[in-house]
Amino acid sequence: MSTAIKIQNLSKQYRLGVVGTGTLSHDLKRWWTTSIRGKEDPYLKIGETNDRSTKGNSEYVWALKDINLEIEQGDVVGIIGKNGAGKSTLLKLLSRVTKPTTGSIQYNGRIASLLEVGTGFHPEMTGRENIYMNGAIMGMTKAEITSKLDEIIAFAGVERYIDTPVKRYSSGMTVRLGFSIAAHLEPDILVVDEVLAVGDAEFQKKAIGKMQDVSKGGGRTVLFVSHNMAAVKSLCTKGIVLENGNVSFCGSVNNAVTHYLKGNNIISNLRKFDERFENEYFKLYEISLNTTRNNNIIDEYDEIHLFTKIDDKTTDSSIHVTYVFKNENSDVLFTSSHKLLDLNLKFGINTLECILPKGFLNIGTYYLDFYIIKDSKHTLFVEKDILCFEVQVGQREIGAWTGREPGFIKPILEWKI
Repeated sequence: MSTAIKIQNLSKQYRLGVVGTGTLSHDLKRWWTTSIRGKEDPYLKIGETNDRSTKGNSEYVWALKDINLEIEQGDVVGIIGKNGAGKSTLLKLLSRVTKPTTGSIQYNGRIASLLEVGTGFHPEMTGRENIYMNGAIMGMTKAEITSKLDEIIAFAGVERYIDTPVKRYSSGMTVRLGFSIAAHLEPDILVVDEVLAVGDAEFQKKAIGKMQDVSKGGGRTVLFVSHNMAAVKSLCTKGIVLENGNVSFCGSVNNAVTHYLKGNNIISNLRKFDERFENEYFKLYEISLNTTRNNNIIDEYDEIHLFTKIDDKTTDSSIHVTYVFKNENSDVLFTSSHKLLDLNLKFGINTLECILPKGFLNIGTYYLDFYIIKDSKHTLFVEKDILCFEVQVGQREIGAWTGREPGFIKPILEWKI
């Protein structure tokens, strides 16, 4: 399969606060040094990592730094990461909206993009006129655009307003028309940013279906940026995770989503706690997971024991512990609390044990949210993702299916013949 996009040493640097590098004389010196004398741009040697949460010491920031990727023709690639990770910057570089500071991008085919509401639209022109203008920009003839016109309008669902200036469209209508144009004018590479979130649920479903048709039916390449992990997993086959302007993971979409959602959480069966987990009601010492095999690996057929060592400082047994079990998509699977069994904490140090039946959890990564509840109704303390653990493939019969079964839990239910 041929390569659709090849990215080599791609970087993009911005100066914070102002446009340009300061003064006209400053810019002229930079141009003279790089373009005339052929020397390296001195500003490339400075700049800091693109971490939006910290205050930097430099005016320059690398929105992207040394990106190297190869995307094959027909791939559907989800680009995910936190806000400010560099996703939109990468798509703007790919769409030629802006140029890279260093590095190169090689394309194999025609590219269409939908990056923001109203991308490529002239507000004074009608929807119909904008369709022809966008098609012409992509290099299509008037006859080619006309042959697709009815299909574009029908998919967008804006037939009544197609001869109305786009400036009178709502943001949702604009996105509908923009996506319909980008998807139907037969681009070899389709680039779509989070802008689809502006559309309603019905249109989002249609848009994802259309992108699947574009990739599978036409063998075209799709790059899709979204914070909706369910949409990414249903549409994409590969995933790229960006973090502070760098590629932190590139691989299968399921592994990419798991890597992104795990974030800074370290997979571990034991966690001990400091003074932050102490107040007038309790002190939390540690949470641990164990199995009957007594090692650090949890497999799909293990009985899992969850231990909580906690000091109850109250004297009236008014507090209890609740755990929320979540999957790798942060979907809540179930909750559990000792209070439902009328088990009360005693004054002083307690060790709680919660037992998950053998084979209850499927293969995957799981997270625990920790709650301290008073009087069965008042939440005193919450810690999200307090523990992250992984259930691995167990020993299976030779020749048996070795993959992951559907679902997140697979309890062993009672059967009779």
